[in-house]
Amino acid sequence: MASKKTATKTGKARRAPRRKAKPESAGLDAAASVPAGGVAGIDAILSRIREEGGVVVGSYLDPFGGQPLVLAVLPIAKVEPTPFQRDLSDTHHKRLADVIQKTGRFLDPIIAITAPREGFWTPNGRHRLEAMRRLGAKAITALVVPAREVAWQILALNTEKAHNLKERSLEVIRIYRGLLAEDATRAESGFAFYLEDPALVTIGACYEANARFAGGAYHPVLRRLEKFSDAPIADAIGEHERLAKKTLTLEAKVSSVIERLRARGLTSPYLRSFVVARINPLRWIKGEVPSVDDVLDTMTARAAKFNVEKVRQEDVVRAGGGVPDEE
Repeated sequence: MASKKTATKTGKARRAPRRKAKPESAGLDAAASVPAGGVAGIDAILSRIREEGGVVVGSYLDPFGGQPLVLAVLPIAKVEPTPFQRDLSDTHHKRLADVIQKTGRFLDPIIAITAPREGFWTPNGRHRLEAMRRLGAKAITALVVPAREVAWQILALNTEKAHNLKERSLEVIRIYRGLLAEDATRAESGFAFYLEDPALVTIGACYEANARFAGGAYHPVLRRLEKFSDAPIADAIGEHERLAKKTLTLEAKVSSVIERLRARGLTSPYLRSFVVARINPLRWIKGEVPSVDDVLDTMTARAAKFNVEKVRQEDVVRAGGGVPDEE
């Protein structure tokens, strides 16, 4: 049943909050989580664990969703992070290593899925894995999930964990590259949940080409214009890469404007946001918007003709806010 919607003061529909579930009304009880006859349909994953030199501790049905899970101890050399995660934090994994060493226990198993050819990937546990490697561990405890698509689901849900735009967009483009390697014929729109926002794919491609790209200034523009395509991802990625090149061309023009503003003595951490706002035609448009190509072309042309002589320091100060140039 669809959830009810209520109207806000602005007239926009708002979903009614979900009611709290009745206590002990969902999922399986403890006994049902470990069927007497064993968990069905996991022979292949059990065999894979043993073939890779791991040891199966046990299997059970997740008490909430009833999905099969396998608890195993895996050779640490057989486990790698998924190739589409955010970058490793040295500080974080070193702190984890200190905690593990002090307690003498590894109490937070990583999540693992089978890698395409051999070994295992962990979509949730990169820092724990690196901490154990730092300590010289031979093996690591893992919850092995038979369904490989859970890797994308976990990363999508992790968007609430303090990812900045650069981290999230790089993660999204890496997920995309992983999907291409597995089966490039599937429609891009079928992965909307995992990718979250089509603009993140384009911005991720920008960061691949230029690690210092200031994506925060352009994300609001691209987010309003881009939509997930029903085309195969093999074709859709080409469109994102094409738009990324146009966005980087625009950024080069904007950077030139910023240099000229600074040469005139104008200072602010928000100069880029100020310039982008000045050349963005979308701020005056309500309703149907032009194509993404038209908007990027318009912004690039306006940046090329930007008259820095007409900008005063108080104009920049008054604009305020926005996204700092460093992002």
